[in-house]
Amino acid sequence: MHILLILSVLSFYFHKADTFRKLLPAMLAVFVYTLVFYFIEIRVLHLPPIKNPIVVHSLVGFVLSLLLVFRTNTAYDRWWEGRRLWGNFTNNSRNLALKLNAILPDNEADRMFFRLQIVNYLTAVKDRLRGHEGSSHLVYFQEFDAQYYENATHLPNFICNTLYKKFQQLFENKVITGEQLLYLNPELSSFTDNLGGCERIKNTPIPASYNVFIKKMIFLYVLTMPFGFVLEFSYWAAPIVMLVFYAFAGIEIIAEEIEDPFGKDNNDLALDSIIKNVKSNLNEILQ
Repeated sequence: MHILLILSVLSFYFHKADTFRKLLPAMLAVFVYTLVFYFIEIRVLHLPPIKNPIVVHSLVGFVLSLLLVFRTNTAYDRWWEGRRLWGNFTNNSRNLALKLNAILPDNEADRMFFRLQIVNYLTAVKDRLRGHEGSSHLVYFQEFDAQYYENATHLPNFICNTLYKKFQQLFENKVITGEQLLYLNPELSSFTDNLGGCERIKNTPIPASYNVFIKKMIFLYVLTMPFGFVLEFSYWAAPIVMLVFYAFAGIEIIAEEIEDPFGKDNNDLALDSIIKNVKSNLNEILQ
């Protein structure tokens, strides 16, 4: 009973898997291709069995597996670095808010400025990484409306500049001291460092020649598998070749998704949730 329950749950998630749905047409094509090859090779040509027909594919499959492991590790490193950078965004936003809460007097305007503008900065970073330019997703307040941002060519830098100007204004108005200004600077400067790290990931893709080579190897490997597998496994070669194709092509698709971790795919970073969490924290701290 427990085994049937586990199998039913696994089949449900397997059916809902994004990679499986993407590859299903190609898997069916490979299945039919192998059956046609079986019919021609065994039923029409009547080729005799040969000794160890799958040895070459076993060796090539081992090499291809190593390439895919390196490909996946490289893509995951990029995904994890992106997650680490956005974790830094979260921590630095909290630290800056905690310091401001301790330093600033009970001035609702100043507290609202930092509460909203820090979230606006993270939103602008997210939009830029996703290729969206414009201030439509920002929260407008006071003089910081759509017209204020219309001439910004690099919106995150533009918003960060308003934060620096606000610090300078508070210093000139003697709301904060020079020591406190230095005390607040590390968190603010870290925003630009984290943005630079994210842009480095975004603007430095995996070399195209490397991607194309792996895809060619997977295609040639699967295309030639029926030559030996049909002689060894008869018509059972069709599901075997289909599963091997699913394994190799699935790994490649997952690597493609996570090598750019800032998009909207299922395997990408949940940037909207991260920003929502930061917004909740800032609202609580800078009340």
